[in-house]
Order: sequence, then structure tokens, then C-alpha cells
Amino acid sequence: MRNFSNILLVLSCLAGVLTSATASRIKDLTTIQGQRDNQLVGYGLVVGLAGDGDSQQADYTVRTIANMLQRFGVNLPADDLRSKNVAAVMVTADISAFGKPGSRLDVVVSSIGDADSLTGGVLLQTPLLGADDEVYAVAQGSVLVGGFSVGGADASIQKNHPTVGKIPGGAIIEREIHTQVIQDGGLVFLLRDPDYASAVLMAETINRFFPNSARALSPQSVGVHIPEEFSGSETTFIASVEAVRVQPDVAARVVMNERTGTIVATADVRLSEVAVSHGNITVLIARSPVISQPGALSSGETVVQSVTDIEVIQSQGGFSRLAPAPTLRQLTDSLNILGVSPRDMMSILQSLKTAGALHAELIIE
Repeated sequence: MRNFSNILLVLSCLAGVLTSATASRIKDLTTIQGQRDNQLVGYGLVVGLAGDGDSQQADYTVRTIANMLQRFGVNLPADDLRSKNVAAVMVTADISAFGKPGSRLDVVVSSIGDADSLTGGVLLQTPLLGADDEVYAVAQGSVLVGGFSVGGADASIQKNHPTVGKIPGGAIIEREIHTQVIQDGGLVFLLRDPDYASAVLMAETINRFFPNSARALSPQSVGVHIPEEFSGSETTFIASVEAVRVQPDVAARVVMNERTGTIVATADVRLSEVAVSHGNITVLIARSPVISQPGALSSGETVVQSVTDIEVIQSQGGFSRLAPAPTLRQLTDSLNILGVSPRDMMSILQSLKTAGALHAELIIE
């Protein structure tokens, strides 16, 4: 009966998903405290590069090759080795919080020497270490490069970065990272965009489905206590909470990028009644050639002269009244009435903010 009641609770949460089409799932707005990825890094060799590997100036590559051969019983002085088919690389990967031994990870292989390309190379077995210097995975496999570099002494062509490649599923997890998300009978959801109102709304929404289980701890965290009926099935409870939809409270904000001319504004931007005057003066300077020819049977010469025309165009000025804009649509429609470009609109928005008529945070990138 307990499992049946749990299923009913999950179904009620999923039914609540349909109540608000514009709301977002809690799993898309938060992360669970203690559930995090960890970074791994390792040093290895990529072989089989057909002359595109590191030069002899990369002394560490030659020494690494000598050490590798020594493991297989081949003892050669480093000075007798050539590394043009081998490149020293750094291998990086992210291991998830619940990665189990035997699972595979994608790895990124990056040259650290002067190799021209990693195209066609094979990464030799490379241990990947965590921040605690423990081996958590081992990587090996063919490197996929999304670019190329070809040419000679006089000309060359390159696309993307041929010295960085990827091995999908190229690492095997050897050790699990212990992860604990449930502490003292509950867990904490961390908001990706901290906000007091959003945290309170999220706690209230969760309490509709699981009474007296959620509490806003801070602008970034919401604590949720696991009900007794979900004892032994905590995964089901977490999945049901993550399926609940919440409409987060978004601050009124206008973001402008002057390099690209991009303007992004949230729906809560408000505009007080204000008058705006916008006009431009355009000066056109045109130089037209004029050919002067001498009269018939004269000893004169044909001369090319130029005539300069200057025209000043002043666009129609005057004030345009912008009524109070309760919605983002009315705000953009009001500005579009002026017929301004995105860059001119940036200047208008900055002036509106200075005048106190734009009730939003203005961010300039």
C-alpha cells in the first residue's frame, strides 16, 4: 500500500506540471547540494601523427617516450629518439557525481607541445587524476579532430583547432566518487539564480504536494524534508519534487551588448511616462568628375575636373511621448515607433535610466 500511495503522490506532482505552461521544472532551476561533477586531468602521449608531432625541441616529449619504452623493456637514450610522430598532450574530463566503475566518460585531448595536428592520432593509456592525486579513470583511444592544417613553406590553410581533439567514451571509470545528497533526513535544492521571492515561491509550491516539507533557507537554498512515507524510496521522492513546476520571480533587467548591438530585456521591465526626442543630422559629400574639352581645331587639351556637392539632411525632430509601459511588448513597441536602430536604442535606454523613467537594472556588456 505504501508503494501505491507513493505512486499517487508522484502522479499528483506530474498532474501539477500541466497547470502552468509557462512555469519551469524545479530540476531545471536548481541543483541538489552535494550533487556535483569533479574534474579529472592526466598527461599522456598521442602516437601515429605522420610527421605532425612535437619537434626535438620538446624535450619532455622525448623523455616521456623513453620512459614509456622502458616499461616495455626497451632501453634507449633519449637523444636517440625522434618525436615527429608523437605529441605530448593533456587529457581532461568531468566525472559525474554518480559515475560507477565501468562507466565511460568523454575526454578532451589538447597538445602542450609544438605539434602541428593531432589528426589520425591514438591516445595511449593515460591515468586521469582528481584533485586528491588519486586515479579515478583511465583514457585511451583514437582522437577525433574537428579541424585540419595543411600547407608548405610558402602557403598554408587551417580550419578550427587541429591540436585539440575529443574521444567520445574514451575513459573508463575505475573508482567511484562518494556522493551524499541526503543529510539528516532531508536535502537542499540550490537555485541557479538566487532570489528571495523565487526561493519562497518554490518552497510554497513544494508544500502544496508535500505539506510542511519545504522551507526557504536563503535566497539560494530551499531545504526539503523527506516524508516518512517515502522512507526507503528517496529516489522516487526526489524525482517527484524535481517534476514540480514553479514560476520563478525574475528581476527586471535590461542587458545590452555594445559590440554586437544586442538588447535583451525581461518581461517585468516597466517604463514611466516620459518624452523622448530623437533625431540625426546626415552630411552627404559627393564628388563628380567633369570633363572639359577644347574647341574644334584648337590647340587646347582635354581637362578632367571635379565638382563637389554637399547636402545636409536633418531628420524630423520633436518629442515623442512614451506612455507608461506595463509590459515588455508595449515598451518595445513604443521604442520601435521612433524608428531607431539598436545602437540608438541603447543610447535612449541609458538616457531613460538616467532620467529615472526605466525601472529596471541596466547591464552593459
